[in-house]
Amino acid sequence: MERISYRVALGGIVAAFCLVGMFLTGVFPLLYLIFPMIAGLLLLIIVEEVGTQWAWVTYVTVSVLSLFVTYDKEAALIFIMFFGCFPIYQQFLNRIRPKFLCILVKLLIFNVTMVLYFRINVYVLGLEDLLEAIEDFGKYGGAVMLAILNPFFLMYDYSISGMCRVYREILKPRIMGRKR
Repeated sequence: MERISYRVALGGIVAAFCLVGMFLTGVFPLLYLIFPMIAGLLLLIIVEEVGTQWAWVTYVTVSVLSLFVTYDKEAALIFIMFFGCFPIYQQFLNRIRPKFLCILVKLLIFNVTMVLYFRINVYVLGLEDLLEAIEDFGKYGGAVMLAILNPFFLMYDYSISGMCRVYREILKPRIMGRKR
């Protein structure tokens, strides 16, 4: 089952599901963060079945195509910068010991990515008016937003590990036809 055709087919199927999710960000704009999260979680199937190299190939494919398919460019950007790649390299970050250092490294990566995401949204996608509208809150708004988002990130990180276990122990045996 490790033939190249299996890898390509699985990558294509997962990429198609990811792109459908990314396309739906334009249909359901309130869910512009949820669909990139789900698309990133789908990449876990590639990681589990054929490895991280193919997951990176699928991630790059979905990232490039989502720029064309996705109406909401912010959703495509957050997928490219974080939700698409974090589930792939999370397994490597989980090897860092002690656990406290692992969490600090993950939080550092998340916070740097969110700051870059905000800067790109403001200065590249042209949301300078947003900064002017929030005036003084803009000075402290970023720090407040990061403080609010960090616990949510930790929950997301924990849920990725849980989803890996669910896939390995429940879904994969049912999909492959093995009894539990």
